[in-house]
Amino acid sequence: MKYVAGIDVGSRIVKALVLDETRQVMGKARVRTKPNFPKIAREALDAALKEAGLDDGHLNYVAATGFGRYSVPFRDTQITDITCAAKAAAFLFPNTRCVLDIGFQSTRAIKLRDGGKVKEFRTNDKCAAGAGGFVERAARYLEIDLEEIGDLSLRATAPQSISSVCAVLAETEIINHVSAGQTIENIAGGIHLSLATRSLALLKRVGLEEEVTFIAGVAKQAGMVKALEETIGTRVNVSQEPEFVGALGASLLALQRLERIAA
Repeated sequence: MKYVAGIDVGSRIVKALVLDETRQVMGKARVRTKPNFPKIAREALDAALKEAGLDDGHLNYVAATGFGRYSVPFRDTQITDITCAAKAAAFLFPNTRCVLDIGFQSTRAIKLRDGGKVKEFRTNDKCAAGAGGFVERAARYLEIDLEEIGDLSLRATAPQSISSVCAVLAETEIINHVSAGQTIENIAGGIHLSLATRSLALLKRVGLEEEVTFIAGVAKQAGMVKALEETIGTRVNVSQEPEFVGALGASLLALQRLERIAA
């Protein structure tokens, strides 16, 4: 049996996933990103191998992705996160035509060709108000855990508008809503609605089509999924562990390359 690994070095979390040659997930792990990228990538991979009951000697190929992909010294190849996201989304949901990836630092809309290949993509402007990092900072302002914001957003009765494209000004809007006595639920709903509105604009730029697959950690927030579905007017696909989609894509592409080498 052959085994491959995909390592997604994100700006907030490093994810590692081990796949066997039948494309079954054997093990996975996530660790918080720290300045020493090689060390933390190694830690994530070792944890995934341990869950799989394997060790380094079992691995036949390792692919790295994410913004820190060049900092993984034991990789066999590096692959862009856009390519990995497209590959994994099509693997999980074969009818996917568009992928929305809301990461910590940026949001990307991806249009797919048949077979999970990238046709076109767009990235938000370089401002955190349009990405997942803004949600985390907003949670700190609201003095709630990040894991709470999704459920709080679901209970919003009148989501409050947050229109600024600048993260600093958007945070000021949140403070103003708090000062005006708005509920945390309505502010959380407004945060998600703001991200959903910006996401729709990106999806339209690549050519919005059904069906849409939503990936990355923000997709775990139920209120964000609801806001996105209501904004784009259709149900979206979300995998059970959307934060591992990039690592899954890297491992799928690693296996594909390994098969070509063996052919």
